[in-house]
Amino acid sequence: MFPESIGKFKRRASAVVNIGSVPLGGEYPIRVQSMTTVDTMDTIASVEQTKRIIDAGADYVRLTAPSIKDAANLENIKNELVKQGYNTPLIADIHFTPNAAELAAKLVEKVRVNPGNYADKKKFEVIEYTDQTYQDELKRIEDKFTPLVEICKENGTAMRIGTNHGSLSDRIMSRYGDTPLGMVESALEFIRICEANQFYEIVLSMKASNPQVMVHAYRLLVERLDSEGLRPYPMHLGVTEAGEGEDGRIKSAIGIGMLLEDGIGDTVRVSLTEEPEFEIPVAKALVERYDRARIDAPTFDTSLYSAFEFNKRQSQKHKELGDKHVTVVVADLGKVGRVNPEDLAPFGHRYFPGLDKWKLSEFGSDLIYLGANLIDFELPGYVRPVYDLSTWTELPSEKRADSIPFAGLDELDNMEIDLKDHEVFVKVQIGDVHRLASEKIPSNTDLVLDLGPGEGYRHARAFFQQLKENQIDNPVIIKVNSSDVDPENWLVDSSIDSGGAFIDGFGDGIWLTGEESLDPGIINRASFGILQASRVRISKTEYISCPSCGRTLFDLQETTALVRERTDHLKGVKIAIMGCIVNGPGEMADADYGYVGSGKGKITLYRGKEVVKRAVPSENAVSELIDLIREDGLWVEPKMVEENEF
Repeated sequence: MFPESIGKFKRRASAVVNIGSVPLGGEYPIRVQSMTTVDTMDTIASVEQTKRIIDAGADYVRLTAPSIKDAANLENIKNELVKQGYNTPLIADIHFTPNAAELAAKLVEKVRVNPGNYADKKKFEVIEYTDQTYQDELKRIEDKFTPLVEICKENGTAMRIGTNHGSLSDRIMSRYGDTPLGMVESALEFIRICEANQFYEIVLSMKASNPQVMVHAYRLLVERLDSEGLRPYPMHLGVTEAGEGEDGRIKSAIGIGMLLEDGIGDTVRVSLTEEPEFEIPVAKALVERYDRARIDAPTFDTSLYSAFEFNKRQSQKHKELGDKHVTVVVADLGKVGRVNPEDLAPFGHRYFPGLDKWKLSEFGSDLIYLGANLIDFELPGYVRPVYDLSTWTELPSEKRADSIPFAGLDELDNMEIDLKDHEVFVKVQIGDVHRLASEKIPSNTDLVLDLGPGEGYRHARAFFQQLKENQIDNPVIIKVNSSDVDPENWLVDSSIDSGGAFIDGFGDGIWLTGEESLDPGIINRASFGILQASRVRISKTEYISCPSCGRTLFDLQETTALVRERTDHLKGVKIAIMGCIVNGPGEMADADYGYVGSGKGKITLYRGKEVVKRAVPSENAVSELIDLIREDGLWVEPKMVEENEF
């Protein structure tokens, strides 16, 4: 069964790989790393940035080596670092150039190769292969790849075989498609070449900008290694092109955190479109979560859900919840003393007294929990309030009809009012499922899974397993109560514990809470960001942007901000912003449009994977991107969006 245990945390027993003086895998700590963004030919800038990454707490530092010249300069960088007392292992990042990889493998402690680019073809061509022609291609790749394997063996250099969802070769795409299975097969082909040469100092990765694809690919890879009796190679975890700010952190936390919950992962890199040293605290927050005591959830002999593909749990259809309804967001105002209209603004509902109108943003919560608070103003008509049961019973009958009571199981048992004609929220915990089954919970009931302190994703997963065993199909809202006062740690915990369940196809709603000191706007944005990253509710423009490196041909942070400024009102449109062709059409496989550096001051624009405009001057490129979106009928003027919100 995969995972080995649904409820109990158990770290996967991976092989140990020696990377300089910092071994990876086995019982060693989960390592964190980042990658430089400056030109590798600039020795001083590379050294200074590497030092900042190390000082932030990195165990390894990666540098790009796209050419022989870059690979050769790694020696100068390494020597200067050693001279200044820095001995952290360095990793050379290789894409297309075998001879650069072979040189780098003699100079640094580890090289990373991408099977989709290294000695393989990527022209987005559909090719029909016979078994013989496919094997001929594999032989050609083996001839190209084996010299690097032999050099790594001779020099004690480790290797990461890093498969990316967006850069699968035409050969793999033609046979397996753009799928997690294709990613796994791509890596296995290179693993078999390594093992045929008795080389085992291998680390593996299955990166994607879509956390759902990424999680399924890593799980499938681990299952294949086990089922084929291959070595349990250590895993490098990362969501590629995660983006910036809260969105990048949410994506990374969900993808990386879910796998760490499964016990998978030996080193972590969080890819943010920010200075690389800012990635390290996020990575450390993810890793340190697994150093804290966690409460185990129930375990099962057999999993009733698939760990390798997305299947939405089928639930009953209620007013706003269940079946094919959009996953709802609950805003929590239960701790606010007297609730005023302005208290709803952080949750996407802004009141304009002069117009006596409410304005709904793309982050407008669907339900508002008021607890025991009675309000003296009219809520917007598209939002329903949720009250504690004792407060709800005091409401006039017309107010009760438009609101939802929230009760515990014991309160329901002692109710004098008949609730059969009302939708009811019932707070439940992991141990309540058998009681729900024995008492035949009414069909008009929505369950609120209230995850307590120390409980999280594994408890949610076990809860849904129990529901399925007992054939309970009521809608479920996942309520996560992280008490961490540090906003970054709160974001990590909330993203993993709720987002993990959504990736697995569980849950009809999200309800996040935090300490009173936490900005409610952060809570609300995180709720929508988690649903978007999990691919269960798209509420805004999505940006897929690489974290920059020495190959980048423009300022990624500045350009991403500029593109966002002009396009962030285009709900549901996915735009990839890539610094170079290496992170171009392949790596942005999940995007609708691409903005890719193709030369100094030049941009290539893509529609999906198709080149539409080449060598566009960078000063005109954003406007031409907008023209392209307009041609496809997806452009809306920002002013129109604002006017339509009233």
